[in-house]
Amino acid sequence: MNEPKALIQPDRDQDAIAIHLVNKDGFEAFAKGLSAGQRASLAAQKFEGGGYQVGIVPDGDSWFVVSGVANPESLSSWCLAKLAEELPEGSYRLAGAEPGAAMFGWITGQYRFARYRSDDKPVGARVLLTAQVGQIDGYTAEAQAECLVRDLVNTPAEDMGPAALEAECERLAKAHKAELTTVRGDALEQGYPMVYAVGRAAARHHAPRLMHMTWGDPKHPVLAVVGKGVCFDSGGLNIKPGAGMRLMKKDMGGAAHALALAGLIMGARLKVRLHLLIPAVENAIAGSAFRPGDVLKSRKGLTVEIDNTDAEGRLILGDALTRASEEEPDLIVDFATLTGAARVALGPDLPAMMARNDETADAFLAAGKAHDDNPWRLPLPEAYREYLSSDVADMVNSASNPFAGASVAGLFLDRFVGSGVDWVHFDTFAWNPTPRPGRSRGGRGLGLRAAWHAILARYGG
Repeated sequence: MNEPKALIQPDRDQDAIAIHLVNKDGFEAFAKGLSAGQRASLAAQKFEGGGYQVGIVPDGDSWFVVSGVANPESLSSWCLAKLAEELPEGSYRLAGAEPGAAMFGWITGQYRFARYRSDDKPVGARVLLTAQVGQIDGYTAEAQAECLVRDLVNTPAEDMGPAALEAECERLAKAHKAELTTVRGDALEQGYPMVYAVGRAAARHHAPRLMHMTWGDPKHPVLAVVGKGVCFDSGGLNIKPGAGMRLMKKDMGGAAHALALAGLIMGARLKVRLHLLIPAVENAIAGSAFRPGDVLKSRKGLTVEIDNTDAEGRLILGDALTRASEEEPDLIVDFATLTGAARVALGPDLPAMMARNDETADAFLAAGKAHDDNPWRLPLPEAYREYLSSDVADMVNSASNPFAGASVAGLFLDRFVGSGVDWVHFDTFAWNPTPRPGRSRGGRGLGLRAAWHAILARYGG
């Protein structure tokens, strides 16, 4: 796609096509100010002011755009996204309004993933002009973070394995002068035994690893961001059916979110000591694969009996969350494409969120609501901890009953987060199955903006 920073520009009275925003209630009044020919043109296009309707209106030797929105006085992130997808290349400005949050959708509406298309041709940019110069960088950074998530998730597993995730960490560290350490392969067995067990069956070029990036003043509050990086999930010996495996290139969506969030945090130079931890594995099938009934040691010292090798994401997160907790963080935020149960409960658009602290949870929910990225809080019921009981180890990795699967997975992770640590967990889908304006089919950030704005409010002043 075109460089996001080029798609929103300061308005310095450049030549531009006007965009008029109306809704059904105000369309009649708006139409009275048009000529008979212009009204006829809109009627021929069956334009009535409905949401996402677009009308092109001749105006002498030029033309202008009329677009239907729910509320012209308060624009959401997606109000202009369809325009950004459909209008010819060129420069545009809103008539009598400013885009605000709609800058985000203007950029993401022009997202394209064409890495593997031999017939791909460059698409001209649709540039939006705005007098809200102070907001351009913020919305552009958020849109770039969203597009990063999409790019990483959309890339097939062969090209987005553990080594590729490590390369992405290296790129990010270099861009922000952060420090990166990586533990790979057999060396994981001592410090990160569950990461090692899950990833050891993969081919050599997809060997497991744990990336740990640090940035910021050590005197500032510690903020840990953790992302599940299962680059492909066969299910292991509890193998998934083919249909269940088809989208498992997206099982590193949590890592994609964590990388994008870390980039936002460092780019804004928040006053935090950031620790980014990404365990990256392929859950493969081979003679060395871990088995149902195995008992794994963890970095924390807890032992875990394996009930299901397809519940592997929580295992690698367990070691990473333990490491994050060793820094005595002010806050841990983790992202994971963790459970199908969250999708059954909430569908593809609402990321499940779990948190220990009600005040923190409320802040994240409010941030999501304010920025068109709505998580839905699920509980961590104390009574359900018994579902993880084992006869031979400290716990099992998967309950034998089908109840409250997302919350039970959250309770598993909770065992590896340090006592008293403020912690927020996102069980995100990282995928958009149905294309909508600004949200193409494929990888998608879900929970990213909610987390970012909650963190920005907490540490950014």
